[in-house]
Amino acid sequence: MKTMLKLAPVIGLTALLAACGTTTEQRAATGALGGAVAGQAIVGNTGATVAGGVIGAVAGAATTPKKPHE
Repeated sequence: MKTMLKLAPVIGLTALLAACGTTTEQRAATGALGGAVAGQAIVGNTGATVAGGVIGAVAGAATTPKKPHE
């Protein structure tokens, strides 16, 4: 139950910030930041923080920004 209480705000924040940015580098950076925070909050060690950052960076770089409606 404690893990779920930690996880809920992290998921919400990560979803809110996921892949923010207009360039691939910006989306990778915000993904890395969100992933690192999630890894640290969920598991609480350096390995999880690094893994979360890497996964977030790859996911952020792989996304495409929303195009404005024309």
